[in-house]
Amino acid sequence: MKHLRITIEGKAYEVDVEILGEENEAAPRSAPARSRPAAASPVAAAPAAPAAAPAPAAAAAAPGDVPSPLSGKVVSVDVKIGDTVAAGDQVVTLEAMKMNTIVSAPSAGTVSAIHVDAGQSVDEGSPLLTLS
Repeated sequence: MKHLRITIEGKAYEVDVEILGEENEAAPRSAPARSRPAAASPVAAAPAAPAAAPAPAAAAAAPGDVPSPLSGKVVSVDVKIGDTVAAGDQVVTLEAMKMNTIVSAPSAGTVSAIHVDAGQSVDEGSPLLTLS
């Protein structure tokens, strides 16, 4: 038996430890502790960080608007005014957290307005372009 003192989180405990030989390793035994750990005393919580200001509301979507699915930066606008697109065609490429996201046309139509330029930051829900 070895008598040891162990300190955990600033509290010292004295324990007896039995060192087992190879023949006894399959059947571990525990030694009774001499002192019982004290109940943890409550610690005052750190003051909460102030809540982040809410993002400005995106402009109300008009009929035919293709909204941004996420906040990010416009990598490219892949159509121009007057282009005819089918549902599912790639119209804009966005980047967020170093990953590109392809924005597809939700329905067939003609591009009547483009509301963003490459390099511009956009909020989720803001209109990227309008189809008519």
